[in-house]
Amino acid sequence: MKNRKLAFESLRSVLAIAISLAIALVTILLVSDMPGTALKAFLFGPLDSMRHFGNVLEMMIPLIFTGLAVSIMFSAAQFNLGAEGAFFMGAVVSSFVAVQWTLPVVIHPIVSILIGGLTGAVFCGIPALLKVKWGASELVSSLMFNYIAFFFGLYLINYFLRDPNAGAMVSFKLLASAKLPYIIPKTRVHFGIIIAALTIVVMYFFVYRTRWGYKTLLTGLNSQFAKYAGIKTAVVVISAQVIGGFIAGAGGSIELLGLYRRFSWQQLPGYGWSGVIVAILARRNPAYVPLAAFFLAYLRIGADLMSRQSDVQNEIVAIIQGVMIVLIAAAGFLEKAQYRMVFRDATRDLTNVGNTAREVGG
Repeated sequence: MKNRKLAFESLRSVLAIAISLAIALVTILLVSDMPGTALKAFLFGPLDSMRHFGNVLEMMIPLIFTGLAVSIMFSAAQFNLGAEGAFFMGAVVSSFVAVQWTLPVVIHPIVSILIGGLTGAVFCGIPALLKVKWGASELVSSLMFNYIAFFFGLYLINYFLRDPNAGAMVSFKLLASAKLPYIIPKTRVHFGIIIAALTIVVMYFFVYRTRWGYKTLLTGLNSQFAKYAGIKTAVVVISAQVIGGFIAGAGGSIELLGLYRRFSWQQLPGYGWSGVIVAILARRNPAYVPLAAFFLAYLRIGADLMSRQSDVQNEIVAIIQGVMIVLIAAAGFLEKAQYRMVFRDATRDLTNVGNTAREVGG
């Protein structure tokens, strides 16, 4: 039954993606004066050179971290949207370490990433504590904390780390010892993609192969039953959001150390919100997060190339994302087909049981 449900949910996701892509392609055909060029750039542009494909992998890295962070929090039924603020603050604090601390080449980025992760854990952990202590909605409080993270982070950069000779509100240059090395020639794909892959493996193991993961999933499915079973749900609620915040904060640090020479963000980067889309596409399963992140990154790079080479703007991706989320999140999408499948399988199983009983009795 579990395998059947997984197969059906996968089918729903594939159909949702196919329908949203079909709507986007029809829209392009209707509004563009050069639909052939637009479609070619959108669908195949990311594959036409190593540089463009490298752009997909570069964007995929932060999406993996925020998508994984949101997936972990959603697994415990905690709708904490603080991954955006955690990602931003992780980069802010990491820039302090990367600018002001002098450490060996290998140790420097490790320390920067760990401190960035701890900062993200604090920012996502506070809404969790408010939820457990006073019953405050983690959805509302985490959204507010994103703006606290944004303005507090800019305050720190402006008053303590700003380069007065840069002509803009940016930090001093990051020390070379803190930078993550590029690993694919002719691209900016950096060592962060290796860290992302290892993080996926570790979190999949913890979620599906450990007692902590079982407690998290059970709490997410039915917190009251988990409580009656002796699970300390308050600890699970807090730990899931703290771990998610750590991953998001570390992702912000890795993004900064991998692609930037200095901290220069003047607004929230948006990867936390995109992480929600990745988590929904991945069905909160860490193993599917890289696929969802790659798909979303591919769409965005393809849309960007399309906007440069044709008369279609890259906002077409917003249409695809919106339709996908609506269809995947809609409980009624293919509901009748699911009921028919369950009824058919149940009838077949009962028939097999009856036949076996008659054979034994005979």
